[in-house]
Amino acid sequence: MKSLKLIHKLGLVVFTLGFLTYLSLFFLGQYQLDKKDLQDAVGEQSFAVVNKFAEDVYGKKYDNQFAFVGDLKSTLKAANTEIKSTFEINVSLAEKISKSADLKSFQKSSIEEAIGEPSSEVEKWQIKQLRDYTGWMEGKEYNSSEELAVQLQKVIGDVNNSIISQKGFSKDNINSKAFTVAKKSEVGPVAQNPWLWLFLTIGVPIIGAIMYLLPRLKIQHAGIKNDGIFHSALKNRGWIGILLGTFLISFYVFLYWFPEYMTSWIVMVDPVSKMLSGNPASQWFMYGFLYTLAILVMGIRMIIKYRHSPYQMVRTVSVMFFQLAFAFVIPEILVRLNQPYMDLKNMWPLDYSFFFDYRLNEMVEAGTIGLFMLGWGIALFTLGVPIFTYLYGKRWYCSWVCGCGGLAETLGDPYRQLSDKSLGAWKIERWLIHGVLVFAVVMTAAVLYTYFTGSSKLLGMNTYNIRAVYGFGIGSVFSGVIGTGFYPFMGNRVWCRFGCPLAAYLGLVQRFKSRFRITTNGGQCISCGNCSTYCEMGIDVRWYAQRGQNIIRSSCVGCGVCSSVCPRGVLNLENRDENGRFNQPSLVGNDSFGVQS
Repeated sequence: MKSLKLIHKLGLVVFTLGFLTYLSLFFLGQYQLDKKDLQDAVGEQSFAVVNKFAEDVYGKKYDNQFAFVGDLKSTLKAANTEIKSTFEINVSLAEKISKSADLKSFQKSSIEEAIGEPSSEVEKWQIKQLRDYTGWMEGKEYNSSEELAVQLQKVIGDVNNSIISQKGFSKDNINSKAFTVAKKSEVGPVAQNPWLWLFLTIGVPIIGAIMYLLPRLKIQHAGIKNDGIFHSALKNRGWIGILLGTFLISFYVFLYWFPEYMTSWIVMVDPVSKMLSGNPASQWFMYGFLYTLAILVMGIRMIIKYRHSPYQMVRTVSVMFFQLAFAFVIPEILVRLNQPYMDLKNMWPLDYSFFFDYRLNEMVEAGTIGLFMLGWGIALFTLGVPIFTYLYGKRWYCSWVCGCGGLAETLGDPYRQLSDKSLGAWKIERWLIHGVLVFAVVMTAAVLYTYFTGSSKLLGMNTYNIRAVYGFGIGSVFSGVIGTGFYPFMGNRVWCRFGCPLAAYLGLVQRFKSRFRITTNGGQCISCGNCSTYCEMGIDVRWYAQRGQNIIRSSCVGCGVCSSVCPRGVLNLENRDENGRFNQPSLVGNDSFGVQS
């Protein structure tokens, strides 16, 4: 027993050293810009301008990504300034065109008449842009040349504002180019020996985690033990939990918006990506790789912890399998086979980009397999959700299949007791999650409208702006930064409880048309509160158990932990006919209680 405890403690030390080594990679990168890499990234047309401002960067060795990326972005911004000054149209041209135009019926030919025969590629571009931007003015009558000049000045302003997006580098484009170039310019120890660093930073922590977890089979009893969990610096918003939460939030911020500063971590997993898909790793491959490993390793922890419950063990193995096979390996193999990348278990509206034009075009152009993917994706949310949720409740997806739920149930399990059980939190939850569902439906309708009509305007709104707002606010900030980064602060199901539109859809079906319920035996309840404490969805399970009332809340994901931690067998997950599902409290004096639903 002493040797097992020693291995247990040694495993924690090994894991900590490996994790610190992983963090150190953020500061160990070395960079050297190659002219060919820069040319490939910015394109032949823009390179002639960019090259002039990059002379001081070529050949210079940088010891950190911040200085390198900073100089690289400054180079692209300087190129932007020159490109804009080259292509910019003088607003005085508006008055010249207005004087030569027929006010009774404006014609685009007046533009060429005022400018004359173009003598350069720049003038040709300017004329084309003016013609394109004045298409809506064709044949329109004006009261005076001054009125026409004012309108043309606005058009020229719009053209000038579009120069950077068309000829230069927008803010997003600068970040994208900086990431591409920074990754290719990595010349540090990680780039020279990625396999070694992959072992030191990923393999060693996994070995340490296994050493820490396996002795629990002998030295700790199965199940939740209430052994000082609310006094833990890691599990109850203590200093370790705050540090971990800060790391997770920072990780997601860099992942979504500043991946150019994470190149050492990404270069490290290049060999794995090339083995699976044949392509170099992106930040998303790196994220998927780490995401999958977290579920697998912490899944082992779940199996050891809940080994007394066959339901919990099978459920955990299920989410481990679906994440490894369906979310990680199969999509990468599809890419190697020149097929569209697709997580076959993910579905709309959680997969909010499913109906985006580029995704639809990709699937249609892929032929039979692509059309199967399209049909499969549509069938999942139109048929799979109502049928399987009717039969088994939303647990069939949220607790057995979903990757978000898989991470919450494994990596997030130590924080499940932090979920807010108050009535106020429940009210916020209902408004937020259903609001996100409505937003997803509206956004998708706008996207499909643009796809089939070609028009980006719907009821005065730009459909591309709608999808951009959803992608930033919901797809990135809510689901990633808050959804996972807030595990140590608000519990492990923040996204699933407050933001996931698919959970809202599944919950509506479960609440009103499902065979699933958690039955309670109020006569056996001793009001210990374990069930409520460890409900990750913030349900006050004890409230129902004390009254012998079925739990059919739409937010319940059927994880079954409330049943697993109950010392009296009060709670039971059941799939039965719908009769009696909406039962009322059965104890004497129940009329004095309000019924939650």
